[in-house]
Amino acid sequence: MKPLLSLVLALAATTPAAQPPAIDRQALEQDHRNMMDQLGIRRLRPGPSGNEQAPNHANYDTALANPFPKLPDVLTLRNGRKVTTPALWAKRRAEIVDDFEREVYGRIPKNVPKVTWSVAETDTGTVGGRRVVGRQLLAHVDNSAYPAITVDFPVTLVLPADAKGPVPVMIMFRGGSLAQVLGTRDSGLGTRGGRVPSPESRVPSADAPPTEQLVVDGWGFAFVNPNTIQADNGAGLTRGIIGLVNKGQPRKPDDWGALRAWAWGASRTLDYLETDRAVNAKQVSVEGVSRYGKAALVTMAFDPRFAAVLIGSSGKGGATLHRRNWGEAVESLTGSGEYHWMAGNYLKYGADSAAFGHGDPSQLSVDSHELLALCAPRLTFVSYGVPEKGDAKWLDHQGSFMAAIAAQPVFRLLGAKDLGRSDDYTTERMPPVNVGLLDGQLAWRQHDGGHTDAPNVKYFLSWADRFYGRSYTPAPPVRDSGLGTRDSSAPSPQSRVPSPAIQPWPADRPRARTDSNSMIAHRQLLAKRTQGKIDVYYEGDSITRRWGATDYPQFLENWKQNFFGWNAADFGWGADRIENMLWRIDEGELDGVNPKVIVLLAGTNNLPGPGTEDEKVADITRGLRALVGRFRQKAPGATVVLTGITPRTGSPEMAHAIVRINENLARMADGRTIRYVNVNDKLGDADGKPLDGMTMDGLHPTVKGYQIWADALKPILREILGPPKATDQAPPPTGDPSAKKP
Repeated sequence: MKPLLSLVLALAATTPAAQPPAIDRQALEQDHRNMMDQLGIRRLRPGPSGNEQAPNHANYDTALANPFPKLPDVLTLRNGRKVTTPALWAKRRAEIVDDFEREVYGRIPKNVPKVTWSVAETDTGTVGGRRVVGRQLLAHVDNSAYPAITVDFPVTLVLPADAKGPVPVMIMFRGGSLAQVLGTRDSGLGTRGGRVPSPESRVPSADAPPTEQLVVDGWGFAFVNPNTIQADNGAGLTRGIIGLVNKGQPRKPDDWGALRAWAWGASRTLDYLETDRAVNAKQVSVEGVSRYGKAALVTMAFDPRFAAVLIGSSGKGGATLHRRNWGEAVESLTGSGEYHWMAGNYLKYGADSAAFGHGDPSQLSVDSHELLALCAPRLTFVSYGVPEKGDAKWLDHQGSFMAAIAAQPVFRLLGAKDLGRSDDYTTERMPPVNVGLLDGQLAWRQHDGGHTDAPNVKYFLSWADRFYGRSYTPAPPVRDSGLGTRDSSAPSPQSRVPSPAIQPWPADRPRARTDSNSMIAHRQLLAKRTQGKIDVYYEGDSITRRWGATDYPQFLENWKQNFFGWNAADFGWGADRIENMLWRIDEGELDGVNPKVIVLLAGTNNLPGPGTEDEKVADITRGLRALVGRFRQKAPGATVVLTGITPRTGSPEMAHAIVRINENLARMADGRTIRYVNVNDKLGDADGKPLDGMTMDGLHPTVKGYQIWADALKPILREILGPPKATDQAPPPTGDPSAKKP
C-alpha cells in the first residue's frame, strides 16, 4: 500500500465520525471461547451490572469491598528476602514485570517487526495563541513476513515554534489529524475548524483545553490513536499488530492484549521523538483517560524511558486494585466485552468452573499497587473526577487511592517523595475533592469534574515543571457561558463559534451528558449493541426511549407488537439534545452494529431556550444533518428514516419552527437511502398543538400516538426487510438506570 494512501486511511480512523470496522460477533465469541478452551475453563462468572437496580448489580457496600484485604508485598522477593536497597529492587522489579506479563497484560513478542517513520505533512499555525509547527507522521510496521495484514498508524506531533531549546512532550492516547489541530482547513475527516474531538472539548470548564495549556506552557504534544494500532474488541485480535505478529492466528495465553499493544505504539512513538532534536526525550510523558488511562499506566510501568504519566480515571486493569469488590470487577475484564485488553491468562481469575477448579483475584501474584510501583521513582499522577459529574462509582476511586498508598514504599526506597500518608492502605482515605497530594513524585488529585482528566492538566503541568526545573506558564482562562460554550480554541474563521452570552451549545458539535445516570445508560447502550442482532436501530430522545424501555411496560408491549421479528433495538435516551446524540454515536453506540434501517426522531429538546426562530431552525437542521452524516459513515448500508419533529405544547413560534425544520428534513430525503415520515397531521391540529389523547403531557405520546408512528414506519420496514420473522434476535430491552424496580 502506498504511504499516502495508508496515511489517508489511517487518519480516517482517528476521527469520531469515522466508520470503525464492524465487530464480528461470531469471531469474537469464537476467540473468547478458544482462549477459555486453551486454559481449561468451562464457565466464567458473569461480571456485575452497572445498573444499581439490576439483580446482579455491582457492589457499593464498603463492608463488602475488601474480600481479599492482604496485598502481595511489593518489597519481598519470591524467595522471601526483603528488598532494602535499589539494587535488590531491580531484581524485585524484574519479578513483578514477569508476573504482570505472564498473568495480566501479556508479553510483547521478541519478533515484533520493525517500524519505519515517514513525515507526510508539515504545517504551521497557532494553538492557544502561540505559534506551533506540526508534523503528520505515519508509522509503518514491516509486514513482509505476513502481507495479509497491514499496520500503519498516524501520529500528530505539534511543537512550539518559538522554543529556545528542546521541549517536553506529552503523548496523548486519542485521535486527531494535523489539519484538525491547526484548524487550517477542513480535513475531510469529519471535523472542521480546528476543534479536535477530545475529552476536554466535551466537558465545560473555565480552563483552556489541555492542548492549549501544553503549548502555552512550552510543551509539545503527540496524538496516538490506539485503535489504529490494535482494534478495541476481541474479534480484532487476529488483526492489528497482535494479529500481524501472530500471522492471523489466535493468541496463546501469555500473549499480549490490547492494552500492551497500545502501550507498544506509544513506545514506538517515543522511539521517533528520541530522534527529534526539538524534543527533550528525557521529558516525555504519556496520558490517557478511562481504558486509555489504563494504557497510559501500562506504558509508563513497562517502558522506563517515560518520565511522567497522567493516569485519568483508569479503573480496573489500571490503577484500581484487582482484589477490590467495588463497581467494575475482574469478571468484567474476563468477559467477552473486555478480555481483549488483557493476556489470555487473566481469564483464569474469573473462572467459575475449570480443569484447575476455580479462580478469583486473591490468586493473582500481583496487584495494581505494584504496577504503580514499576513507575517509581518517575513522576506518576493519578487523576479522577467525581461520580456526581459522571466519573462513575464503577471506577472505584478509593481502590486506586489504596493502590497508590501501597506503592509508596518503593518511591521512598528509590529516593522519591510519596503522597505523605501512612502506608496503611486499609485505613487511609482519599483527601477531599480538589485537594491534591502533589508534593512528591507520586501524586494524587480528584477534581470536581466528570470522566476526564482535563481539570487536572494545569496541576499536572505545574507539578511536572517543578520536578523538571522549569517555570510553569498557565494558559489564560476562557469564557464560559454556563452552557458549556467556550471561545478558547482559536478556530478558523469559517468555524461557527457561538457568542457565549447569547447562544446555546451548537447542535452539530458533540457534547456529553456528564450526570452519572446518563453515563451509566451510555455504558448499557454500548453493551446492548453487542448483545444481539440489530436490523432496525432507533435513535432519539425520551420520545424514542420510552417506546422500547423496560420502565414503560405499556409502551414496550406496543413496541413488541409492532416490531417483533424485525430485530429492532431502541437506543434513545431521555432529555437528549441532538449534540448529546452525536456524542453517544461518536463514543461507539453505533460501532459495529451495521443495521439495515436507522429510525431517527430528534430535535424537540433543542427548541426551548434562547435564540430567534431562524437561528433555532438553522441550528437544529445542521445538527440533524450531522447526525445523518454520522449514520452514513458508521452504517453506510443502512436506510435512514427521518421522522418529523412531533407536535408539542408551546408557543406559535415553536410550532412554526417545527414546521420549517420538518420541511428541511423532507428536503434531505432522497426516497431511497434517506426516507422521511411525518405523522403530525394525525397527532396534532392545524396550529401544531397535540390532539387530545395523543400525548401524556403535551409532548410524550400515548400508546395511541406510538401506534400512529408505527403504522407509518411498518410499510418502510416491510419494503426493506420483508415481513417480520417468527423469532426475534434483538438485544434485551433496557431502561432508565435510575428507575425503581416494580
